[in-house]
Amino acid sequence: MHTNTYKAAKVAKDQINVITLGCSKNLVDSEVLMSQLHGSGKHVTHEDPTGGSGIVVINTCGFIDQAKQESIDTILDYVDRKERGLVEKVIVTGCLSARYKDELMTEIPNVDGWYGNQEDLPRLVKDLGADFKKELIGERRLTSDGHYAYLKIAEGCNRPCSFCAIPLMRGKHQSRSIEGLVDEARFLVRKGVKEIMLIAQDLTYYGLDLYGDRKLSELLKYLSDVEGLNWIRLHYAYPSGFPTDILPVMRERDNICNYLDMPLQHISDRVLKSMRRGINRERTYDLISQIREEVPGITLRTTFLVGHPGEEEEDHAQLLEFVEQQRFDRVGVFTYSHEENTHAGEKMDDLISEETKEERMEAIMDIQQDISLELNRAKIGRTIPCLVDRLEGEYAVGRSEADSPEVDNEVMISSDQALKVGEFYQVTITDALEYDLMGQV
Repeated sequence: MHTNTYKAAKVAKDQINVITLGCSKNLVDSEVLMSQLHGSGKHVTHEDPTGGSGIVVINTCGFIDQAKQESIDTILDYVDRKERGLVEKVIVTGCLSARYKDELMTEIPNVDGWYGNQEDLPRLVKDLGADFKKELIGERRLTSDGHYAYLKIAEGCNRPCSFCAIPLMRGKHQSRSIEGLVDEARFLVRKGVKEIMLIAQDLTYYGLDLYGDRKLSELLKYLSDVEGLNWIRLHYAYPSGFPTDILPVMRERDNICNYLDMPLQHISDRVLKSMRRGINRERTYDLISQIREEVPGITLRTTFLVGHPGEEEEDHAQLLEFVEQQRFDRVGVFTYSHEENTHAGEKMDDLISEETKEERMEAIMDIQQDISLELNRAKIGRTIPCLVDRLEGEYAVGRSEADSPEVDNEVMISSDQALKVGEFYQVTITDALEYDLMGQV
C-alpha cells in the first residue's frame, strides 16, 4: 500500500542524495532542504554522480513539456535503481509533484513519498528523520563553487499570463521580509559568496503583498550595504508595473550590476493582449528607453515566446523588427506549448505547427547571433573586471558584470600568472565570438 510518509528510524543512518531539476529557484529550495538535513546530522549530498545507496530526493520541474519529461525520466531512472537494490528510497518533491501528485502516485507507485514545494518542507524534513529547525531559516548548504549564489526574494506569482502554469504550482506571490533577506545575504557572504542573483517569478511585485507597496528599491539599498558583497544581479523583472525607482539605485550603487533580466515575451499589441501581459507595445518601448537613459550602459537580457495561439506572420514580423531595433545584449526564445489549466490551454486552440514555431524561434536567434557578435566585437580593447568561475585547460573561465552564470557569455582568460576561482581580475578583451569573449590579464 502506498504511503506518503515512512518510518524515520529506518532512514536515520542513510545518506541522502538531493537531485535538482529546473530553475535556480528550485536550486535554492534544494539548498534550504540540505541545510535542514545537515543541521540534524544527516549525511547529505547534491547530485552525487555515484548515485549512492541511500535515499534520493528528486526536486522536480513542471514548467513546460520538456522539463516535465526530464523530471519523469529522472524519477523512473531512480525507481529502476531502487528495484535493482542500488537505492533504498525515492522521494519526489517540487513543482511537478505539486501539480500532478495524484496522477503520479497512480502512475509511479514505487515512489516512497510525494511532496510539493516549500509549504511541504517541514513535513519532508521530518519524514526524512530530521528536525525542522527554525533557527536555520535563512541558511543554505551551497551547491555552487561558493563565490556566487541565488537569493530568492519571493515565492509564487500573482500575474495572469495566459501561457504560464507557475501560479498553479507555486501559488500566490509571497514576498520575504527585507530583514530576512539581508540576514541571508550576510550569511552567504560569510560563506564566501561575492555575487548574488536576486530571483523570483516576479521581482517587480516585491513588497506589495507584505508592505502594501513595491519595495525592490529599498531592498536593493539594504543589500548593497552588505559588506563584502561585490555584485548584485537582478533576474526576472516583469515589465508591467516596473518600479522605475530602482533605476537611480542601480546607477548609483557600485555593487549593483548594470544588468537586468526582463522577460518581455512579445511586442505585438494583439499578442500581448492575448498573453494577458498587462502592457502594450508603446509602453514597452518607453520603458526600455527610460531604463537605458537612467542606467547608461546597462545590459538587458530578455526572453520571447513564439507561436502563442493566434500569433500571425504580421505579429512575428513586428517581433523580428523589435529585436533588430532594440539590439538586446542577451535574448532567449521559447516556443509555445499548451499547459493544462492555464487560460491559453483551456480557452485557445493551439493551431500553429511545431515546424512554424521552430522557424520563428530560429529567425529571432539568427538576428540575435549577429547582434551579439557586433556587441562583443565592440568590447575588444576594453579592460573590464571579471570574476573567475572555473579553470579549464589553459584558460580561466570568467564572467563580466554583463553576464550571469550558466545563461550568458563567458570570458576565456589567458594569464601568465595562476588565476584563482572566485577572484576578480582586470581583463583586457582581445577577441570576440558570437557568445564568448577572449581576454588577457
